[in-house]
Parts: sequence; C-alpha cells; structure tokens
Amino acid sequence: MADRITITIDGKECSGWSDMTILDIATANGIKIPNLCHNGELKHYGGCSLCVVEAENSRKLLRACSTTASDGQVIHTDSDRVVTSRKIALEFLMSDHEGDCRGPCVMNCPDNCKAQLYVMAIGRGEYEEAVRIIKEDLPMPSSIGRVCPHPCETACRRQMVEEPISIANLKYFVADKVRESRGFTPKVEAPTGKTVGIIGGGPAGLTAAYYLTLKGHDVTVVDAMPKMGGMLRYGIPEYRLPKDVLDDEIAEIKSVGINFVNNVKISSNKEFLEFRRKYDATIVAVGAWLSVPMRIEGETTEGVYGGIDFLREVAEGNAPKIGDSVMVVGGGNTAMDACRTAVRLGAKNVYVVYRRTEAEMPADQEEIDDSRDEGVQYKFLRNPAEVISENGHVREVKLQVMELGEPDASGRRRPIPVEGEFETVAVDSVIVAIGQRVDPSPFDSLELNSKLIIAADESSYRASLDGVFAVGDATNKGAGIAIEAIGEAKRCAGVVDMYLRGIDMPYRKPYRSETEKTPEDFADKAKEARAKMPKRPAAERSKDFGEVALGFPEDVARKEAQRCLECGCFDFDDCELIKCANIYEIHPERLGGSKHPAYKEQKLVAIERDQGKCILCGQCVRMCDEVVGKGIIGLMDRGFGTDIRPIFNDTINIEETCSHCLKCAIACPTGALRILENNVDKVNA
Repeated sequence: MADRITITIDGKECSGWSDMTILDIATANGIKIPNLCHNGELKHYGGCSLCVVEAENSRKLLRACSTTASDGQVIHTDSDRVVTSRKIALEFLMSDHEGDCRGPCVMNCPDNCKAQLYVMAIGRGEYEEAVRIIKEDLPMPSSIGRVCPHPCETACRRQMVEEPISIANLKYFVADKVRESRGFTPKVEAPTGKTVGIIGGGPAGLTAAYYLTLKGHDVTVVDAMPKMGGMLRYGIPEYRLPKDVLDDEIAEIKSVGINFVNNVKISSNKEFLEFRRKYDATIVAVGAWLSVPMRIEGETTEGVYGGIDFLREVAEGNAPKIGDSVMVVGGGNTAMDACRTAVRLGAKNVYVVYRRTEAEMPADQEEIDDSRDEGVQYKFLRNPAEVISENGHVREVKLQVMELGEPDASGRRRPIPVEGEFETVAVDSVIVAIGQRVDPSPFDSLELNSKLIIAADESSYRASLDGVFAVGDATNKGAGIAIEAIGEAKRCAGVVDMYLRGIDMPYRKPYRSETEKTPEDFADKAKEARAKMPKRPAAERSKDFGEVALGFPEDVARKEAQRCLECGCFDFDDCELIKCANIYEIHPERLGGSKHPAYKEQKLVAIERDQGKCILCGQCVRMCDEVVGKGIIGLMDRGFGTDIRPIFNDTINIEETCSHCLKCAIACPTGALRILENNVDKVNA
C-alpha cells in the first residue's frame, strides 16, 4: 500500500504517494515538466530525455517520468544542468526532424499571417473562420489584401507546379465578404487599468492599438492628420484602395474600444514628453512622411514634387497642376502610384525614369504592367542629373545615361554613369519617388541611429526612454511595406502587454522546422491555372479614380484556394515537439548531417505515416501493443535506418482494426501519424 509523501519541486512543497513518479507528482501539483514520450495510458518509458530533473544529493540527472519519487526529495526542474541537457536533447531531435511547421507562405510573410490556414478555410467555404484566422495577425485584411506586394506568394511552392496561389486576392475576397455581411467581433479581455498612448494612426499604430485593446488595456491613438489610416489613406491612391473600405476597417478597429484623436501633431520634444507622462506606456509609430531628395541642381524649382507629398495632396483633394508632361523618378511602388495618379489627373505624357533596368525594379510587376496598359512610358538606365527651369518653373530634365556594373549590397547590379552621355526630356513637372524618411525633430530625447531614424531594440522595441517603444517606418531600417510595419506592431503589442503586467519579455523569433522542396516533389500534381483578378479596361479606368480590381467571384475564389498544396503541418497547434523546442533557444543546425529516411505512406488504411516527422518515441507502437493489444506496428530495422512500419505487412489486422481504432495517431506527439480526412469525424465523435 502506497504511503503519503512530500517532495519539494522548485521550492514548492508537493504531496503525493510513494508509488508515484516525480512527473506524476509535479503534474498533480500544477508544475509543468517538458516531455514527449509520457502518456497516461502507457507504462513509464523514459525515452525522450526531455523530462530530466536534478535531485539534490544525486550525481546524475533523473528522468522524471520513470523515476519513483522518494519522501523528502528536493527537485530542481530548471537548473543549468537540466536546461543544458534538455537543449541538447531537443537539438538532436530537431536536427533529424523533416517537416514544415508552417508553410513557406507563412514563414515569408513579415507578419507571419497564417496564409495556409485561411486559404484552406476559403476553399471549404468557411469564410468567417478564415477571417478569424487572419485577424489573429492582421486587423485590416480588406485593405492589406488590396495593397500588399504579397511576399507570401514569392515563397509559395505552388509555383513549382505552375504559378503561386493568389493569396493576397483571396484575403481581399474573404475579408470583403465577411465585412459586407456582418463583420467580425473579437473577444476583448477584462480591463487591466493600464493606459497606452500611441503617436501615429497608420497601419503600425492601428495594429498595436487593436491588439493591446484586446488584452484589456486602455489605448489612445493620436494622429496629425484629419483621419486615421496614415499612408494607407494618404499615400495609396483611391483606385487601389477605396477609402470607404479603409473607413469600414478602421471603424471595426475602433469598435473594440480604442480612443481616436485626430489633428493632434506632436511638433516638439516638450510636447512628446508631456504626452508620454499621461500613459503607462507610449508607442511611437509616426511613419516616414518626408520625401527623399535627389540632391541635384534645380530640384527646388517650382513643379518638382516629392512622391509622398504629391500623393497626399491628391488624397486630400488638393491635386497640384502637373501639366501635360510629367516625369516620375523611381522604381518602387510609390513611383507606380505616382505615375498612374498623374495619368488620372489628365497628363498626356507620363515618363518613369529608373537608373537600372526593369528586371531590377522593386515595384510589383503587376503594377508595372498595369501602368503600361494605362499609357505610362519607361526610360530605363537613366538618372536625373539636373532640373532645368524657365521663368522659375520646370522646363526639362537632363538625364545621365547609365549602365550596370557589379552587384551592390542589395544584390542588384550597381548603376554606373556612362561618361559624357546625356538625354534631355521636356516636362511640365517632376515627381521624385526615390524614398521616404522620418522627421525626428519632435523626438530629440530619443536616441537616433546613423540614418537619423529612431533607434529601437529589435527584440523589445524599446526606445531610449523608459516606457517608450517605437515601431514601423520611423525606426531602425526606415520605410518599408505596410505588412512589415503591421508585423512589427503586433509583436510590439505583445511585448508592451507583458511590460504593463510587470514582465520584461522581449520578442524571440519562434523556432520552426522547415524543409527544402524541388519541383520533382510535386511532379504528380495536375497543372491548374492561377486565377486572374478581373479588372476594369485600361481605357476606362485611367480616366477616373474608381477601383481597378473587380474582385474574385465566389466560385473562382474557392477554386483558387483549393490549389493550395497544404505545405505546413496539420498538427502544428497540438505538436508537443515544437512546443518543447520553443521553451529554450536551440540551434539544431549545428548538428547538421544526414537524416533518417523520410517518406510517406498509407498502409494503415486510415492513417498516413510521415517518417520524416517521426522521432521514434515509440508511443504509437506501445499504444497498439499495450493498450489495443494488436501489435500491428513496430520499430523495424536497426540503427540509423530504424523506422515504424506494420509488422510483416499484417494487412488482415490492418483492415479490421486500424480504420476504427486510430489510437496510435492520437498519441503521436509530432504529427508523424495523420488521420485521413474521411476518418476525422470518428475521432471527433
């Protein structure tokens, strides 16, 4: 008969019985000890070595799952020896693990928006579920779906078959569909009594405000402009992002309980410090509103406009008179917005001047193609050398002819002037869209980096003053795409939430298992053309600011979503291996080398076995043998080639048992065993 005993775990007295293991007593007393091979239905095994603990007066580490506790024991679960041992064990496991935790689309998104999951939900017609998934990471999907240059699609493996999934357009489709019906209502946690002040109501400021409010904090956003939205409102033209769509999404964000205050400009360091004193935490998300100058003779001449200044004036209804001939300098998406806007303002000749070739242009190719359809002309390998004026106004631009040299730090070939070769183009105005920068003057008390941009720690987002955080275009690297600012703001919100709760917890990039694939891996996939976004004809759309894209019809959207290859792990949210891998900072790449055989097969009828994800914990084998009493599967072969297979290919037992049992797959801690779709309902029942 078992006796009552008491042991001490991490300073806490824990009671149990003399026949219980250290792990059993820890679990019963609310103490979590990581493990992968322990299952309440199975005998103690002790195979994964993750549950090791240190007992005082013991020279060796003990496996908590298979060591019976002794009265009076003093146990440490997080000593240096324990942590070192667990990290090594995890690195060995992960170095031989062959599987994608998340699809490449997710990993290549700066916000890590769960594209695979919401695309699959769209394919099933589960639109509200798709929006719920999106809004875990992104509070304004209708807007971002329209304007994002979709780095997710750059990484999509479907292009190894034919073309990537139209992920951004699917986001746009489903967000519009749910927003136009009844919208999405998130859960807001109980009030914490803590306050946050955010300077800047662009995509970064709105995102941080949204996620902090959901955590129960009282958030106020101030912005210098008459309406919230930042560059989404004042830097992106109406034909790409209708402002009624943006208004709807901002109203949804505000509805969670955020206080918006417009026409408030923080114009001095004194005003900034006064603002900061009102709140428990402050986030600076002011964006980059100054156009980068060309630094050439004559650029202060009347008729020369900064790209973002030009777009802002148009958005505010104060479009400047640009004349019949307009030159836009630059090769990014702001240059595309500027040249297409100039067409809509009535310019007859619109030139885009870029110092490299089209192949090096950072602008989205679709934007370049659409601009050409609308009549924009391109002058590549040209760079402005001088703006020539007449009567104080632009008359023409002298262009330096360029050629490409060796690649620079960006990986693109460096443009080099061709000595003595120039071209002169007569124009009425010039729009300079070669970059944007922040105005740091109101933030003198904050440390700036060498680029005169607010310096913020890349893990904690802390600026140089206590309680002040900074995100988005105003920090570190400067202006980028909206989804980068949104991803940074979301992560910052998590850090600020912890700060307000008295916990210093910088963001740490989570560990994810990733695999390399080649077109040969998808050779069996039938080719299906990518859905094309229907658009208004160029001759019609170039005359007004109405939205160019018409949106996917529902049948087209669902068919497009069903092209997804489902690269990421189906079991990610329940995978014990990845949960353990993210407790500590691990570096399994240092143990790189050959991996055990990785292949998939379905010889168990109802279950797909992925040997690449298997860590040989033995739970499935023991479940089939000890609990079910069938012994259908076993550890086959020896040494490095060991894998799990049906013993002697026992097809009779498999047919009779496996399609009804499924216990091995349920016990698997890594997603190596997948219950096939037609058997999911049996598990849920």
